[in-house]
Amino acid sequence: MNDLFIISAASGTGKTSLVKALQQSLPNLAVSISHTTRAPRPGETNDIHYHFVDKNHFEALLEQQAFIEYAHVFNNFYGTTREELIKNFSAGKDVILEIDWQGARQVRITFPEAIGIFILPPSREILRQRLQGRGQDRAEIIENRLAGARSEISHWNEFEYTVINNDFSMALAELEAIVRARRLLRTHRAIQIAALIDSLLD
Repeated sequence: MNDLFIISAASGTGKTSLVKALQQSLPNLAVSISHTTRAPRPGETNDIHYHFVDKNHFEALLEQQAFIEYAHVFNNFYGTTREELIKNFSAGKDVILEIDWQGARQVRITFPEAIGIFILPPSREILRQRLQGRGQDRAEIIENRLAGARSEISHWNEFEYTVINNDFSMALAELEAIVRARRLLRTHRAIQIAALIDSLLD
């Protein structure tokens, strides 16, 4: 049985770095690659960080009902295709979706069993410092992201788990604990331990 983890956070919280480290620390864990109409940032590669497409291509996928979720954020579209999830599930992997609260609501319509994790910054000032420290956005864009962060964070209670990214190592350890605990559920291990149970009860 494969799990679907939805990880959300306000821009600048450190979600992407945490998810990358989580994927490296645990086996059989894939990060779903979203489609987006925004331009690549420095260091981003097409089909690795995102599937970068133009607006016409994105709208064509919308007409085909290819997305299980999509959102319009900061004047750009983002979306997760059904095909992307099927590909990873078929490979026997649990899947992480890095999406906002709007996308999370849409995904739960199709996957009500998805596990939601919301990552919080330790303070608004530290969030501002992190956004400025990236050196990728103009001052007005940073202010827009801070305003958007208030809206995003207001939906934290729609998620099953909350992680505060104050100390990166601690936040990563908490994410690992959530995934490991999920994988230890009886319903997940039933087939794996069936022979052991039979031998112990014989």
